[in-house]
Amino acid sequence: MAFLATISGRENLLLSNTLNNNFTCSRKPLPSHSYSFLRKKIQASNVANSFQTFQVKDQEISSKTEKFILPKFDFQEYMEMKEIKVNKALNDAIPMQEPIKVHEAMRYSLLAGGKRVRPILCMASCEVVGGDESLAIPAALAVEMIHTMSLIHDDLPCMDNDDLRRGKPTNHKVFGENTAVLAGDALLSLAFEHVATKTRNVTPQRVVQAIGELGSAVGSVGLVAGQIVDLASEGKQVSLSELEYIHHHKTGKLLEAAVVCGAIMGGGKEVDVERMRNYARCIGLLFQVVDDILDVTKSSDDLGKTAGKDLMTDKATYPKLMGLEKAWQLAGELVAKAMDELSYFDAAKAAPLYHLANYIAHRQN
Repeated sequence: MAFLATISGRENLLLSNTLNNNFTCSRKPLPSHSYSFLRKKIQASNVANSFQTFQVKDQEISSKTEKFILPKFDFQEYMEMKEIKVNKALNDAIPMQEPIKVHEAMRYSLLAGGKRVRPILCMASCEVVGGDESLAIPAALAVEMIHTMSLIHDDLPCMDNDDLRRGKPTNHKVFGENTAVLAGDALLSLAFEHVATKTRNVTPQRVVQAIGELGSAVGSVGLVAGQIVDLASEGKQVSLSELEYIHHHKTGKLLEAAVVCGAIMGGGKEVDVERMRNYARCIGLLFQVVDDILDVTKSSDDLGKTAGKDLMTDKATYPKLMGLEKAWQLAGELVAKAMDELSYFDAAKAAPLYHLANYIAHRQN
C-alpha cells in the first residue's frame, strides 16, 4: 500500500506505480492502443454546510488520451437478461416459510432490486474461461446473499446507522434491529449452503476452492477487516494507503470473490483464474472510487441511499483526500488496467467484462 498521502506534481506517476506494485493489476505493459473514456458532466449535490462540497464542470474519467474501442456488444440487453435470471433464481432460493418474519426480512433486502453486478460478474467470468453460466449460478447467488448481508449489517445503528437502501427503508427500520441481525446471519449461512448443495457438474475440488474464496472474502482478512478498520478510522486523519486498505477489503474482496469463483467454476486454468483476480482487484477499487465520487456529486434520489453521508460523518474518501479531479484520474487508471487483463482472453467472450468495467466506471448510482 504505497499511495502518496498528499498530492504533488508527481501524482500521475505515483498513482501508476502504486497500481502496478500493490494491486498487480497487469502482468504486461499496456498495449499501444490504450484507452479513452466518455466525458462526464456532474454537479455537486447538497451536503451539510459545514463540509466542503466538490464541484467539477467537465472531467474525463481517465488521464489517458489514446483510444480503446470496446467490442461491439448489446450490453443493456445482456444486463437486463442476466438480471431477470438472477432475480428469479434468488426468489426461488428463499421461499416464504416458517419462521415467517426472518424469511420476510431476508427476502425484503435480497429482492429489493440493485444492479446485480456481482452475480453477473461471476457468470461472465465463468463464460470467459470457457464454462457455461449454469455452472456458476449457485456461486453467483451466494455472492449476492453475502453482499446483501453486508448491506443489512452495515446499515445498523451500531455501524453506519443508515435509513435508506436501494430507495427503500433499511432492513432494521422495517423489521427491527434484532431481526435485521438475524436475517443477515441467515443469508450468510445460506450462501455457503447454496454453493455446497446446488452446484452441479463441477468437481468437488473446485467447489471447495470456491467456498474457500468466499469465506476468505467475507471474513476477518476480507470484508470484516475493511469494516473494522473503517469504523476505527472515523473522525481521524486517514492516509491514501489506509483508505485503499479499507476499500480493497470492505468492497473489493467480495467483488473479487465473485469473479474468481466464476472462473473456478468455469474450469479456468490457474493462470486464467489469476488474470481474472487481477481484473477484479482493479474494478473492485474502481467501484469504491466511483462510489465516493457519486456520494458528493449526486442526490439521495439519484443514489437510492443517503447522499453526502461520508462527508457528514467525516469519513475519508478519495475526493476528500485527492480532490475530485484526481479521483476521476485514478478511476481511469483502474479501468484501463482492468481492461488490459482481458486482452489475454477471446474478445467475444470477454465483451461483457469489458463493458462491465466501463459500466462501473460510468455508473450514476
